Amino acid sequence: MRLSTRGPTIGLTTLLLALPWLAMPGAHAQDTPAAATSAVAPPVDLPATNSSAGAPASASSTADQVSLDDIRNFSRVYEVVRQAYVEKVDNKTLMKAAITGMLSGLDPHSEYLDKDGLAQLNEDTTGQYSGLGIEVLQVDGGLRIVSPIDDTPASRAGIKPGDGIVKINGTLIDPQNVDDMFKQLRGKPGSKIALTIVHQNSDKLIDLNLLRENIAVSSVKVRELEPGYAYLRISQFQDDTTDDLERKLGDLIKKSGAQKGAVLDLRNNPGGLLTAAVGVSDDFLDTGTIVTTRGRLQDSNMAFNAHPGDQLHGAPMIVLTNNGTASAAEIVSGALKDNHRALTMGQRTFGKGVVQTVLPLDADHAVKITTARYYTPNGTSIQAEGIKPDIALADLTVNKSDSGPVLISSEADLPNHLANEHAKTGNDINDDGSAADGKLATSDYALSQALNVLKGMALRQPGAVRR
Repeated sequence: MRLSTRGPTIGLTTLLLALPWLAMPGAHAQDTPAAATSAVAPPVDLPATNSSAGAPASASSTADQVSLDDIRNFSRVYEVVRQAYVEKVDNKTLMKAAITGMLSGLDPHSEYLDKDGLAQLNEDTTGQYSGLGIEVLQVDGGLRIVSPIDDTPASRAGIKPGDGIVKINGTLIDPQNVDDMFKQLRGKPGSKIALTIVHQNSDKLIDLNLLRENIAVSSVKVRELEPGYAYLRISQFQDDTTDDLERKLGDLIKKSGAQKGAVLDLRNNPGGLLTAAVGVSDDFLDTGTIVTTRGRLQDSNMAFNAHPGDQLHGAPMIVLTNNGTASAAEIVSGALKDNHRALTMGQRTFGKGVVQTVLPLDADHAVKITTARYYTPNGTSIQAEGIKPDIALADLTVNKSDSGPVLISSEADLPNHLANEHAKTGNDINDDGSAADGKLATSDYALSQALNVLKGMALRQPGAVRR
């Protein structure tokens, strides 16, 4: 399940794409454990179905019926726990645990939501919450980081995708206390929390002391990498992501002119609302399928198509991905890749290709349950597979050498060289953009490689100036 201390602040709902409301009262479909309803709908009367879509329950085979022995066994276990467990547990707690266990046994994304859980889902879609800023996935009774959210306590502390949370406030996390431990990730702004984490492929424990913050996450950042080449960063997919992207990219184009190309950075993007993913994809497509969903319920079978109006007017694009690119972010990656609108570059994505629907039970309780798989335009399911990038990059960091021989790359590097009498005073012959490229390479290797490829793609565009 996707957890969120944010909501996502350590919060997180890790991956819920919100689909549009299903055609049944009160149902709301989502993609990442993050999408939420903005208003609570009335209870749902679910249609009876079996494994064949649309088949009535009466057609179910008798082998699928719950026997009296099954009911007796459940009752016996319930009574044994109630009477013999080392500590007294009230009936309400036991019943909630039974429901929670039933849903968690289905897959990592289905769960029972109480009032606090519903509030957290609402927080996730708006980007407003108090927490640490990480997306967390429950795996084998533990908590694993899917991705830190930009400019939050988690990202500033150096938490990375794939990190495991070992302890919270000194208490070891295990399958019996994982839900309670997760709840401790949330708290009042300014309150302290101690985490013990371990990086992926490492056995060294790292202790972190963090302060929770009020986090208002702007999911979109837009700037120029250099004249004519835009950098579009989307950290997650929220209610306002599409509008925010259109406004900020429009402002950049108005200020700097039409762009020759753009890098769309979806690294460590844990997902969000399906509607936002569709909107962002549509911003760069004039035609074609964006995504389809298929499930047992008829209303889970949907197709989303692009409309004319490419914001970049066909300028080449690179989509940067990594292992933290999940859910809604994978929908955008797949849509642009399969429609041959962009090259994907980086690492294979997370592989969360299923959709959750929030079904309200009453005003304060709901079930978030997986109801569909989604498919890229080519009809590919990325569930547990991810999207393989067109251009693979290792997760490298380029560091400047602190010592070593001075490299001579031109005549100007030689001692006592004769100056060019026509050179402008104070002009740096290396100040042709290569210095900036070198700085970018050491600060973000993948982005620098994407920019280089993008420049090559731009030269092949009709009307490009070739020298």
